[in-house]
Amino acid sequence: MPLIATRLLLASLVLVGATACTPQSDPETGRSLAPSAGLPAANAAAGQAVAQRKGQATGQSCIDCHGADGNAPIDPSYPKIGGQYADYLAHALVGYRDGSRQHVLMNPQAADLSDQEIADVAAWFASRPSQLRDLTTLP
Repeated sequence: MPLIATRLLLASLVLVGATACTPQSDPETGRSLAPSAGLPAANAAAGQAVAQRKGQATGQSCIDCHGADGNAPIDPSYPKIGGQYADYLAHALVGYRDGSRQHVLMNPQAADLSDQEIADVAAWFASRPSQLRDLTTLP
């Protein structure tokens, strides 16, 4: 292959790789909206509708258990998810959906979510205010 063609191919691969690794972000919070879990680009506004929709398996919505912004769980053993990384939330939901992560309520709740719905709801909760604390800040 001629040197110029090799250089063009290499430059193209670098550009494609850099573009693929550049996250889309929420203009208000700067948080990523495109989970790296191999999911489609997210729409946080659509994720709010997913968070409010009652699941067929449990009759509950995400906000019924985790609170309106993901910061007021109805049980102290349920996590606060408002402001959590979209990647983490998407990865957890995919795990609940495919059974590699187990929880008696979350597995059936996530079972019918599409990749798009997981990306969207993860982006929406990630865009919410955070009450998460870093363990290094504990007394």
